[in-house]
Amino acid sequence: MAAHEHGAEDGGTADDEFSSVLTGVGPRLRALRTERGTTLAQLSGTTGISLSTLSRLESGGRKPTLELLLPLAKAYGVQLDELVGAPDTGDPRVTFRPFNRHGMTFVPLTRHIGGVNAYKQVMPGLTGPPGPVEQRVHEGYEWLYVLSGRLRLVLGEHDLVLKAGEVAEFDTRTPHWWGNVGPEPVEFLSLFGPQGERMHVRAKPTGK
Repeated sequence: MAAHEHGAEDGGTADDEFSSVLTGVGPRLRALRTERGTTLAQLSGTTGISLSTLSRLESGGRKPTLELLLPLAKAYGVQLDELVGAPDTGDPRVTFRPFNRHGMTFVPLTRHIGGVNAYKQVMPGLTGPPGPVEQRVHEGYEWLYVLSGRLRLVLGEHDLVLKAGEVAEFDTRTPHWWGNVGPEPVEFLSLFGPQGERMHVRAKPTGK
């Protein structure tokens, strides 16, 4: 009888863990979509999953299944275990799986979803006149560091050109847009965090 009771407790723990994993999928999907600046309509067009299903997945109203998660993992260019919050295997290496969005190549530099995420972004050089400036607004906080080339950043009423070694940081609720200004590719690092989570920089004071 004691063995039976012990087994029931183990089963309950396993069920609780499984339920916790499923509950966490929706917020991960929403955080990932926000980080990528993708709308539900765009994601629906990429994956073939209906808008209502995607919305219910993010809100927790629809149970995640493999046939739903696999195309989402492919669309986002992430491992399936990142969507379901699988435990860390202990391997410290980050698997770089580039993906393309808005004509740019993104290389993820962090493995987790949520919190601050880092990307290396590569924007091809212009082959014709620059396209229109289409500013967008969303929740979050962004930090950009230009590695090479020149990056045009239109932030609210400000129109800036950042060169290699220059940095910009801003609240993404401010209308913003960035693009290339020349024929050479632009490479830059991007840190994106949830609203209110700013980057904190510490530097050792210079001795006199």
